[in-house]
Amino acid sequence: MYDLIIIGGGPAGVAAGVYAARKRLKTGFITGDFQSQSIVSEDIQNWIGTVSISGQKLADDLKQHLLAYAADMVTLHEGEWVKEINKQEDCFFSVVTDKKTHTSKTVLITSGSTRRKLTIPGADTFDNKGLTYCASCDGPLFANQDVVVIGGGNAAFETAAQLLAYVKTVTLINRSSEYRADPITVEKVLSHPNMRVITNAIPTEILGEKFVTEITYEDTTTKEKKTLETKGIFVEIGLIPSTSFAKKILSLNMYGQIPVDPKNQRSVISGIWAAGDCTDGLYHQNNIAAGDAVKALEDIYLFLHAGKH
Repeated sequence: MYDLIIIGGGPAGVAAGVYAARKRLKTGFITGDFQSQSIVSEDIQNWIGTVSISGQKLADDLKQHLLAYAADMVTLHEGEWVKEINKQEDCFFSVVTDKKTHTSKTVLITSGSTRRKLTIPGADTFDNKGLTYCASCDGPLFANQDVVVIGGGNAAFETAAQLLAYVKTVTLINRSSEYRADPITVEKVLSHPNMRVITNAIPTEILGEKFVTEITYEDTTTKEKKTLETKGIFVEIGLIPSTSFAKKILSLNMYGQIPVDPKNQRSVISGIWAAGDCTDGLYHQNNIAAGDAVKALEDIYLFLHAGKH
């Protein structure tokens, strides 16, 4: 019987795991691997305290940090994938993986999410060769270049706003004439002199040699095919939360995210917390995920030892 089971091996899970070890909570740490979304990035420049680090090095460092503090308190179950979580009559939880069943007094879900991928010709070929799904990780590599953002939601406009700080121009391609982003965000971003927008446009192909050089799209009004020269393409067409295993015990929102109380990361089920990209938090980044997980861990400790239910 564990005090806590942590599900997920990204920045959120590892941050919680390190704190759990230091607070002497008997913890089961379950993760298929330590490969978070950032694994595809060659140069992450916003992981606080580290000027530059690759996604693979970050993953390796996270695992080593966890193991350095695990000692006899954190038991790593790497290579296990969670299938479902059940609540027992005695208020404990059973976490069922593809290999065994673990029991715990509390559960912290930090399973993250995956980026919804662009599926047009050339997308796979130029993935991480000019096409990227992480502006905060890769954006600075495109300083003083003409770049494209694909999407029309808050994430797309926030990415554009971030890029406008150092790129030459940003052209946003949106499939309709309406934006899903908040009107105030849209207004602010579109007011920038280096911002361009192409509406009613569906990307059809990404072209290049070693790296991206062009993107083609179809004007949905005229059905005309057009080409736009660009060095970088930032895709923001949504996230797919890794939460299917939790839908039996938790009510997910329309996006498949776990709703939490932002003060302490508690879910609606007493004894279950969630942090990072699998939640309905407004912003999702590595640093935010780690911070939210620490917040959750502090609350879990009080829940277990101070009776603050």
